[in-house]
Amino acid sequence: MKRNLILIILLCVGIQAVMAQSKKRVSILGDSYSTFEGYIPAENEPWYFQKIDTSRSDVVSVRLTWWWQFVKDGGFLLEKNESYSGATISYTGYNDEDYSPRAFVTRLPRVGSPDILIIFGCTNDSWAGAKVGNYQYSDFKRGDLFYYRPALAKLLDEALSRYPNVDIYFVVNSELRPDIVESTTTICKHYNIPCIQLQNVEKRWGHPTAKGMKSIADQLRKVIK
Repeated sequence: MKRNLILIILLCVGIQAVMAQSKKRVSILGDSYSTFEGYIPAENEPWYFQKIDTSRSDVVSVRLTWWWQFVKDGGFLLEKNESYSGATISYTGYNDEDYSPRAFVTRLPRVGSPDILIIFGCTNDSWAGAKVGNYQYSDFKRGDLFYYRPALAKLLDEALSRYPNVDIYFVVNSELRPDIVESTTTICKHYNIPCIQLQNVEKRWGHPTAKGMKSIADQLRKVIK
């Protein structure tokens, strides 16, 4: 009897391990919309905090973030959330500062080993007034990356090289500059990367509310199965 019980326990553990391995792992490469204090690298700046002023945001729990809901409801596993508040695709930040340390392409190697990579960016490029530059798909120089179009092309090209057999998606925020949206759509199409354009996201202080977070998760689930 004791031997049979041990075999049953080992069998259950084995089944659980197989089920865990069968779940797809999701990584996030994002900006403030995807942050939450304590769930991103310690050196990265969050916008959503565990003890947040409710007059600023009603996203008071990590379980209210879009990415937590997307992972939980989709039956995925979270591999890595590499998000950084204020991050830009290009090297150009606010007040023309050099944002290369927090730029998306700089942080790309830090997303772990996902099955699905969700890149949620370009909001700060739009807000910071980044110049779009010219469409460029090769021979990138550092100076090129201070412009949005070459920087996004470099990011996606590098993502495809670093993460073969990974499903990559790019998420575009609502209410952004038309030239940023058009540039993003064009470059994603060039690299055959699905571009998810968000619609009607409720925000406060420019950032998703709890309702807005749920809307983002719902919209992503319609595309990412």
